[in-house]
Amino acid sequence: MSDSTAVPVPPNLSPAFTGLLDDAAIFPPGNSPLEDAVPAFFGRRTEPWADLVGSFVVSDHKMPDLRPLVGAEELPVSVVIGAGAGGIAPAASAVDRLDGLRLAGLEVALRDPSDLVGNARRVIAGLDQARDLGLVDDEVVVCVELPQEAPGAGWLAAADEIAAADLHLKFRTGGVEAHLFPSPDVLGAWITAALDRECAFKCTAGLHNAVRHTDPETGFAHHGFLNVLLATRASLDGDDPVAVLTEDDPAALTARFHEHGHDTMARTRRWFTGFGSCSVVEPLDDLHALGLLTKESA
Repeated sequence: MSDSTAVPVPPNLSPAFTGLLDDAAIFPPGNSPLEDAVPAFFGRRTEPWADLVGSFVVSDHKMPDLRPLVGAEELPVSVVIGAGAGGIAPAASAVDRLDGLRLAGLEVALRDPSDLVGNARRVIAGLDQARDLGLVDDEVVVCVELPQEAPGAGWLAAADEIAAADLHLKFRTGGVEAHLFPSPDVLGAWITAALDRECAFKCTAGLHNAVRHTDPETGFAHHGFLNVLLATRASLDGDDPVAVLTEDDPAALTARFHEHGHDTMARTRRWFTGFGSCSVVEPLDDLHALGLLTKESA
């Protein structure tokens, strides 16, 4: 398995973190109003670390509400499809009809646990239809979310279908309830399954901070995005990703990052492409505090 060459980025930002975040400000627990979130996304484009953020995440049912909020400046959107496979073409068409939008990604969950393979095939067929209609081009990243469970035969077979279609996987790593946080063992198994299939993946929810920690208000154990990135590297190198996912010492994780170096970790992003976050400030502050945001701070 080989890593692709990292895309060049402005010299201030480490190539390991370019496009790390998709702005999911309107989703829980942030729940920012759309009329606030879109201007905030545009406003960050003039900030020094603008390249940390990739696309703006919006649900398909909120697409009509974007019309008065976009104009001459292009808004790259990743659309979360709530209607399953049948919603792919309509969502892509809605983006196509709105001036000022660019379709950067589509995200759809498999909702039928009794037939995950059939559900995956229906998603692929729905995507093929949208492509045939000229609504989805090859640059659009399509992520398919599998159920939050330890990989069993059906789960793995659905992952096979997704990988064979050159789509990405999506893993839910948190939320507003305790059961939405997978254990390190389960998350490690997901990462390994993706890499075994040479399939890139993104994460969503619960990864606001770089390092694994327990939220003092909720008591939920949160995964850290730096843990996930380093666990991906560990799995690629034949090591145990779970040991890295359970590490909660910032100094140990930072040392591990520096052992690999910024460029190696940037190549690792070929596989762990990033995560959706309702907060941009928290990940940015953590990378600053750990001294990882730039090569020069190493």
